[in-house]
Amino acid sequence: MFTSTASLDLDRRLLLARFDRVRRRSRELFALIADDAYYSRPITLRNPIVFYEGHLAAFSINTLIKKALHQPGIDDELEVLFARGIDPELTPSDDNLRALWPSRDRVAAYVRESDARLREALTSATLDVPGDPFLNRGEAVYTIIEHEEMHQETLQYIWHRLPFALKRRPEGLRLLTEGHIPVHEQVAIPPGIATLGAARAEIPFGWDNEFPSLTVNVPAFAIDRHDVSNGEFLEFVAAGGYANEALWTPDGWAWRESAAVEHPLFWERVDGRWMWRGMFDLVALPESWPVYVSHAEATAFARWRGRRLPTEPEYHRAAFGTPEGHEQPMPWGDTPADETRANAGAVHWDPVPVGSYPAGVSAFGVHDLTGNGWEWTASRFGPFPGFRAMPSYPEYSADFFDNAHFVLKGGSPATPFEHLRRSFRNWFRPHYPYVYATFRTVRG
Repeated sequence: MFTSTASLDLDRRLLLARFDRVRRRSRELFALIADDAYYSRPITLRNPIVFYEGHLAAFSINTLIKKALHQPGIDDELEVLFARGIDPELTPSDDNLRALWPSRDRVAAYVRESDARLREALTSATLDVPGDPFLNRGEAVYTIIEHEEMHQETLQYIWHRLPFALKRRPEGLRLLTEGHIPVHEQVAIPPGIATLGAARAEIPFGWDNEFPSLTVNVPAFAIDRHDVSNGEFLEFVAAGGYANEALWTPDGWAWRESAAVEHPLFWERVDGRWMWRGMFDLVALPESWPVYVSHAEATAFARWRGRRLPTEPEYHRAAFGTPEGHEQPMPWGDTPADETRANAGAVHWDPVPVGSYPAGVSAFGVHDLTGNGWEWTASRFGPFPGFRAMPSYPEYSADFFDNAHFVLKGGSPATPFEHLRRSFRNWFRPHYPYVYATFRTVRG
């Protein structure tokens, strides 16, 4: 069915291995949930679980098989129904869409056929065609793989909201709750440059919002050495931070009032004690873990401390800059990210104590700038000068250049190590509390 090629710039063996690893991870995630949960909607701003299993397969078929390779799909009806995830706040109601969802058997059969078709393409099709809008440097292949990897993180935080009884606890699971809250201190960062994004030739693949690179002059500032911990945020809660309107932006206060928000979503009050709602356990609040909150809550805490959130350039300067004046690919240098340097790659289901990865510290001595929780910034998500939408997924970024989303950097426990590259950008609305997002404060 597919045209083969003898010379391929892409490493087909590595791509196949990554594809197989990604598909295995998705199957494991869907196997965690009980059958009764398949049509449930743990987060009302997201689609039911059934949608995501179909979406991962349909997106890949639509993107690689139909658009890039110009081959027929498998099931046109499902490839329309599952074509695209919808941004929170815009998701249709269950009443409008419930009748459209297919049976789980039909979805499973579609996924099996999709896996076979995609693997055939990755094995024998021409995947790298210079000048082709979909296949130049193998864009469509990387797009379907990274798209699924990102959705695996979405699945994990959706699963987080399911009742424990509807999830199958993995064997040997152990939470790393013991740790000391470091003495709060800030690190002085001298003025210098920060390079955001990347030049297209620098990395094998990047999403369109990562290009082109942009060099920014950053004035001196001071940044927290560690992410704000649950223990530190507890002080804000105890001081009445959620009841002090002066600490909140007008939009943030309106959200707090309308949603009756009184503490972080991941916290629960049980018999007078604060607990952490983990993926599979409700445990005494680990005060040494980074706090997970919305942008609105992070902004209010920063104001309570007389500070603010870092900008995207300030994050880059603290993470990738050096006292000597040059920049490096990762906070610690040139070595790729792995489980010795960051809590990422789905090694742990939940956070670990802040400062647990001394091998991942930045050149300025700032900890956990990758992994253990996405880092909220004060920067609104937008394009770099010279931005061009990517042909394989033109709406990926452009639909969200609406001044209503904020940039996050770094990565969480569920983020693949491949996504910890310097140029990667995440974004969410300021009142979305479900994501694994923490923060730190700055002065200057």
